[in-house]
Amino acid sequence: MDINEPAITSDEILLLSDPEFHHGHVCIVTGAAGGIGRATAVAAAANNIMTVGLDINQEGGEETQRLAREVGGQMIFIKTDLTKDADMDYAVAEAAKLGQIRYLVNIAGMQHIDFIEDFPMDKYDYMQRLNLRSAVYLSRLCIPHFKNSPDGRGVVGNMASAHAHISTLAKVSYNISKFGLRALAQSISAEGAGLIRAFSVSTAFVKTALTLNQIPAQAQKRGISPEEVVTGVMCGETRIKELMNPIEVGNLFIFGMSRFSRFLVGGDLLFDGGMVLTYAEKKN
Repeated sequence: MDINEPAITSDEILLLSDPEFHHGHVCIVTGAAGGIGRATAVAAAANNIMTVGLDINQEGGEETQRLAREVGGQMIFIKTDLTKDADMDYAVAEAAKLGQIRYLVNIAGMQHIDFIEDFPMDKYDYMQRLNLRSAVYLSRLCIPHFKNSPDGRGVVGNMASAHAHISTLAKVSYNISKFGLRALAQSISAEGAGLIRAFSVSTAFVKTALTLNQIPAQAQKRGISPEEVVTGVMCGETRIKELMNPIEVGNLFIFGMSRFSRFLVGGDLLFDGGMVLTYAEKKN
């Protein structure tokens, strides 16, 4: 099974006809240095939205910027520590200079594998700050920009997970943060008066560094081989026995941001290969 993070090709990007997708509207994407964040930033830029990528990884962010421009889009990268409010304040202020902030996509996150009784609380706190609090804080910063636009509209997309529906072992902080991102989308939508809406995207495992890097830890915790982690754990409960490509997830955010999703208000796009809804099925 090929589990390397795939390249993004132009023919894989979902391109939509939407009058709101233009260079005067700004889309902020976190985690833009790789994986789903990179794919989403490239897809947003390809759809003519002025894209601003945020990440702590300067080299990876600049590569994403290059890829976005390669597909004909406009993007800038701002090195941002999403655990620092001052960095996020600066990034949003800079993004606002480029046009009207219309879209925010919260993707940045990390994983740590440990059982609850062994889970280091400093790691737990850091993950909550990065995975969840940054999304709340950036939403807090962007919503006034939405409200101050000519039509008062805006969209927030949050990267949740199948782990925002079901909790698996040794992932307590990740599970909690992903449930929280679904709740954040619902909270924004509850307050948005139909003008500001939010949604979440939930997938099973995707071919990203975050997924690949947890394979050894999962193997150790479960006492199985890395190959068995991929085939028996990551794809064990899905009905499609392969990992998603990042651009397939990025395309879901483009759809969710677009005019075609105007009734997606607080909802969750569950594209998990059947993992959640068939999770309790008995094996023959």
